[in-house]
Amino acid sequence: MPKSKVDLYAAIRRDAKAGLSSRALQRKYGVGFLTVQKALTSAWPEPRKKLPPRPTRLDPYKPLIDEMLRADLDAPRKQRHTVKRIFERLLDEHGADEISYQMVRGYVADRREEIRVQAGRGVVEAFIPQTHKPGAEAEVDFGDVTVRLAGELVTCYLFAFRLSYSGKAVHRIFASAGQEAFFEGHVHALNTLGGVPTRKVRYDNLRAAVAQVLGFSRHRVEAERWTAFRSHYGLEALYCQPGIRGAHEKGGVEGQIGWFRRNHLVPVPEVATLAELNAMIDRWDQEDDTRRIRSSPRTIGEYFAAEQPLLASLPQEPFETGRLFTLRVDRYSQISVRTNRYSVPVRLIGRNVRAMLHASELVVYDGRDEVARHERLIAKGGTRLELDHYLEALVRKPGALPGATALDQARSAGRFTPVHDAWWEAAVKAHGERDGTRALIEVLLLGRHLPHEHLVSGLAAALRTGALTADAVALEARKAADADTVPAEVPEPSAGGRSSVAELPAAVRAHLPPDKRPLPSVAHYDQLLRLRRDRPTP
Repeated sequence: MPKSKVDLYAAIRRDAKAGLSSRALQRKYGVGFLTVQKALTSAWPEPRKKLPPRPTRLDPYKPLIDEMLRADLDAPRKQRHTVKRIFERLLDEHGADEISYQMVRGYVADRREEIRVQAGRGVVEAFIPQTHKPGAEAEVDFGDVTVRLAGELVTCYLFAFRLSYSGKAVHRIFASAGQEAFFEGHVHALNTLGGVPTRKVRYDNLRAAVAQVLGFSRHRVEAERWTAFRSHYGLEALYCQPGIRGAHEKGGVEGQIGWFRRNHLVPVPEVATLAELNAMIDRWDQEDDTRRIRSSPRTIGEYFAAEQPLLASLPQEPFETGRLFTLRVDRYSQISVRTNRYSVPVRLIGRNVRAMLHASELVVYDGRDEVARHERLIAKGGTRLELDHYLEALVRKPGALPGATALDQARSAGRFTPVHDAWWEAAVKAHGERDGTRALIEVLLLGRHLPHEHLVSGLAAALRTGALTADAVALEARKAADADTVPAEVPEPSAGGRSSVAELPAAVRAHLPPDKRPLPSVAHYDQLLRLRRDRPTP
């Protein structure tokens, strides 16, 4: 049987030409006389008749609503009908108890703009196609995304820089949409593209760039650091209109963020760090070069290959994207940066330090020396503490270690392992609460000179042998470090060489009696020096 009515008409017309009668066509296709006659008259079926609109309970009140909306055309802007007021008037003045607020709201949503257009007060929304010259224009925007970061669902921000001609886009995800992320996103994008657009870069009114919007014009009071950044890279900014109208002026990057989010961030990515996620994003950006935008005859990469040589060159000197703060360290050995608190070494309590805040990390300096480096906190009012910063104070106050916030954070981050806890517990049983905890703190101080994985190996080895002192852990940790540097295959000694001496196990050495033999002396050799002094000079 034919699949559509057009196919049915074509089959009827073909069989009629072959000589079948009207009655035979009706029996073959299961249709009536009128259908056969219509098929023989025209190859195209008649269009389906539209059903008349179904009446609703709101129909008697639509003229009244239209009258209120027309009256609003000449009313003061702040004294026009809202949907709630229209509904109340219909109830009070016309007894319209059978209608609902939702019915009125749906009708007013469409009808208000229609009445404005009919009165010549409104403008039909139209989009004008644009042609962009290669290497000349770009668009920039932020979009929020959800990421499962280290097992926790958090909201991050996707920075997008898109060239208007080729559609080549560079993306970066940051913990915030602040000025530091805004600058670092630009630096990464411009370095990736290998140049700077020669004309306009379109922005909306981001707080990272715009300090104040001046009326309904495109003039803006820019943030001073943004003005310096633009001057450094030679960027010419064009700011879009505020609100939803401005979004249409940079529709390329708006659509790009939505496309990237749907195609690369669904399902929600699970990563340990933002650096890991950004490495994935760099790979996705390269893969997108093979994509065609809508009906373009060439790929994004092919268009960009023609556009890249036309970009302006990058400046030779780098621009410091971080924000510098001068802060005083409080008695908790912490500094406060943008509502969050970060730890520094306790020796800096009461002193001023310099903190450089970047989009993803915070670096603290004492003079020219770096004293702390933290991953930037995403939420507000958070605290990030490093256990190592408090060790000098904990040596004097070992009782404060079990309840220390820095210890809880070290456990959560995996720096304080179950091996640490097991060795600590054994040291407390052997030496007591205070001395056992102090021994653990001395072990933690070794972490400033030994790699973390070697220190954990040393703790495990010392725990197996029952050596519960910091010196024993240091010895075992250095053995683990030496084992990593020794070649895997050691040549065996020759048959005539000296045989290797087997070393006693550490557990056996720990129970050996003390060695009371005197230390070797070289005093007997002093007589040789005396004979040399008594020899006459020639």
